[in-house]
Amino acid sequence: MKSERRGFQPVSHDQLFQELVHDSYKAGHKLHEPTCCPDCGAVFQNGRWVWTAAPAAAHEARCPACHRIHDKFPAGFVTLKGAFLQAHREEILHLMRNHEAKEKAEHPLQRIMAIVEGDDGVTVTTTDTHLARDLAQSLHHAYKGELEFHYNKEDNLLRASWTR
Repeated sequence: MKSERRGFQPVSHDQLFQELVHDSYKAGHKLHEPTCCPDCGAVFQNGRWVWTAAPAAAHEARCPACHRIHDKFPAGFVTLKGAFLQAHREEILHLMRNHEAKEKAEHPLQRIMAIVEGDDGVTVTTTDTHLARDLAQSLHHAYKGELEFHYNKEDNLLRASWTR
């Protein structure tokens, strides 16, 4: 007697699902190389954005990070709250800026968009979900506290919340 696999259904090529994550800030086509961002000066070459001098004949196109900044549409939010933040605000913001500078030096698309100070805390917005995660983790590593992540796959959006 032939055994059946329960729950397994063969899938034909035309039934494959579309990718869940759609980032409208990634170019829908391959950019010409080299391409220079007129806003920040990053150059697209060898398939990635880098910090280098743009050749004279480079094409121009806004990089995804500058596009997000222009549209005021962050990919990451890091919310900081608590009494410890109030007592060490400058030190914590300095750590965030230093971490961003280190990441941005190697990855031009990873940038802090804004640091907004409110009555109950600080919100840092970023152009990239990876930078938001890294900022939150570096803060947690340095100062401990409570750290939560909420990732929305469909919108390619990360919300991190740190409290101490």
